[in-house]
Amino acid sequence: MSELNVLTQQAREALQGLLAVAGLKPKQILVIGCSTSEVAGQKIGSASNMDIARALMEGTFPLIKENDLYLAVQGCEHINRALVVEEECAEKYGLEIVSVVPHQKAGGSFSTVTWEVLKKPVVVETIAGHAGLDIGDTFIGMHLKRVAVPVRLGIREIGKAHVTAARVRPKLIGGERAKYR
Repeated sequence: MSELNVLTQQAREALQGLLAVAGLKPKQILVIGCSTSEVAGQKIGSASNMDIARALMEGTFPLIKENDLYLAVQGCEHINRALVVEEECAEKYGLEIVSVVPHQKAGGSFSTVTWEVLKKPVVVETIAGHAGLDIGDTFIGMHLKRVAVPVRLGIREIGKAHVTAARVRPKLIGGERAKYR
């Protein structure tokens, strides 16, 4: 199996693990942050790789479509960690669209590939996602609803990149007499 095929399978496995516990409903938002540099074993932002990005998209996008989710891909710091989403997602959630098009050196390879695969891609500055997958410690927590809950996956790395995941839950409010579901 080629190295890119291994990355595709690892990405699929990571997302399957998250979906198995996140309890996402159709049209909810899945945030993915990805450093292809980290996947390749390099320092974040130093070796953006379109082939790796395409391999990871191949492992994740079919599951996202199959589960009728909105994908939100966080770009790098050069576009202020703005996110690529479908225009329909921006409209449904009342998100403000900003003027930038990601590319390999500003936004990153995974954002660029996302721009290519979505039907009507737009970029939004912020979002409140329902679950997230972070490939390479890109810090997607800023784009998740409160309260984020870590999800332990069966896979801890994609390529050489550390992988974390989270789902969200409603806040627990009240005092000692409160009851929760």
